[in-house]
Amino acid sequence: MRRTDRLFDIIQILRDGKLHRAQDIAARLEVSTRTIYRDMDTLVASGVPVEGARGVGYMVREAITLPPLTLTSEELEALNLGLAIVAEAADPDLKAAAESLAAKVDAVLPEGTIAEADAWKFAVYPFADAARGFTQMPTLRAAIKARQKLHLTYRRIDDTLTERVIRPLHMEYWGRVWTLTAWCEAREDFRVFRVDLIEAAEPLPELFVDEPGKRLMDYQPYADTPAPD
Repeated sequence: MRRTDRLFDIIQILRDGKLHRAQDIAARLEVSTRTIYRDMDTLVASGVPVEGARGVGYMVREAITLPPLTLTSEELEALNLGLAIVAEAADPDLKAAAESLAAKVDAVLPEGTIAEADAWKFAVYPFADAARGFTQMPTLRAAIKARQKLHLTYRRIDDTLTERVIRPLHMEYWGRVWTLTAWCEAREDFRVFRVDLIEAAEPLPELFVDEPGKRLMDYQPYADTPAPD
C-alpha cells in the first residue's frame, strides 16, 4: 500500500471519534506498529487534529471537514484543475509557478484542516491525481443534486477494479484530493471513495429518496465509519 493511501485510511479509521491503539490500526492496515507511529507524527505535524500518544492510542476529537471558504467549490475546483494542467506543462518555469501557487493556497487553508499538502504528503503526485479526479466531478455533482443513483467503476488501492451502484451524498475537499461519501447498494452501508480513483461514473435512470439509515445525516458524526473502499 502506498503511504498516501495509508494516510487516507488512517484518517477514515480515526473519524469515528473513538480511541484506537496503534497496534490495532497496524493490524488492520497490515503494517508494523512503528510505521503507524511515524504516520501519526506526520498527521499531527500537518495540522490534523489527532490526539494521543504511543502506548495509549489515538483519536480525533474534531470532525475533519473543510469549513466554508471565500471561494465556492466550483471556483476551487477550477483553480486546482488549472494548476493541474499547468503543472503538467513542459515549461519548467510554469511548472514551478504552479507548484508555488498551490503551496500558497494550501498555506491559507483554515486552521483545523490540513495546513500544508507538502507536510502531509497526502498525494505523491497531487496534480496528476487532481487532473484524473476532476473528469468525474460534473457527473458526481449533478447526481448529488438530482439524487440520482450512479454505477461506479472504481480502482481500489490494490489496483483492482470494482463496480458499485451507489447513492452519492456528499463530496469533501482534502487539499487537492476530493472524496465522495455515498450509500453503497452492494455493501448496504456507507462508503467513502477517492474521486481520483473513480474510473467511470454512469448515471442510472433510478432516483433515490431519503430513507432513515441511508442519509448523510445518518453518517454523521462518523460514529461507525466503515473502512475506505
